[in-house]
Amino acid sequence: MRLRAMAKINLGLDVIKKRDDGYHEVRMIMQTIRMYDQIDLAGSDRPGIQVKTNLPYLPSNENNLVYKAAKLLMDEFHIEKGLDIRLRKVIPVAAGLGGGSSDAAAVMVGVNRMFHLNLSLEELADRGKTIGADVPYCIMRGTALAEGIGEILTQLPSLPPCHILVAKPGINVSTKNVYKSLRADEIQNHPDIDGIIDAIRGSSLMGVTARMANVLEEVTVRDYPVIDEIKQLMMERGALSAMMSGSGPSVFGIFDDRRKAGHAYRQLQDMNLVKQIFLTKPFAPGGR
Repeated sequence: MRLRAMAKINLGLDVIKKRDDGYHEVRMIMQTIRMYDQIDLAGSDRPGIQVKTNLPYLPSNENNLVYKAAKLLMDEFHIEKGLDIRLRKVIPVAAGLGGGSSDAAAVMVGVNRMFHLNLSLEELADRGKTIGADVPYCIMRGTALAEGIGEILTQLPSLPPCHILVAKPGINVSTKNVYKSLRADEIQNHPDIDGIIDAIRGSSLMGVTARMANVLEEVTVRDYPVIDEIKQLMMERGALSAMMSGSGPSVFGIFDDRRKAGHAYRQLQDMNLVKQIFLTKPFAPGGR
């Protein structure tokens, strides 16, 4: 079985407060994009879970989220048959694009199908939140409002057609450290999440881009000003808006013109500021 684990961006990211359990209460607009890792699943007569990846520095044991995702379901349903997982990473690692969570989500969907567990997406999502806060969204995919710690989801209409340029500088960012450094009670300017939702429902791309904001930028950009440089370069080259995704360091720009997006892609590709760059589009659910 072959599956696509799709990347995500955040069209808006707000932190409401830090909870007593140490997690942060958030309101985020999540959007799946057409950038994906490839996962191949195969049953095996050899018991246990075997993981192979195309990146030598990724773990192939229980420290990899795909292993945890498979083990979660196989233990619960007492599956004795073995499972071989081949993971081909394309989504940049530690980049704010949800690659690890999406990989785990795809494996859960695949194991559910392969072993005929007959779990609904809602049932999978409920189990997925024990692996990571973004896993339930990555199971649902599309355009959604995420609340709580990210696990309370409300499906939204699809984002209007557009072109999305994603650029990752040659740095990695720890989500845990970003949230640790964030002073949630001192946030002055909160994104207009409800306004973004209204713009999506009204099919107004300009309405979405005019309200895009991410409170985590204040933390990450302070340590890595290159993020702000890339944002400005995208805006100067025709992006309706540009923003850091998640905890960073990836930056995305939204374009309503394919030629402008392609021109920006080629120009940023030649700059030392960017290590990886992708030109893609929004993704709407309709099959893995």
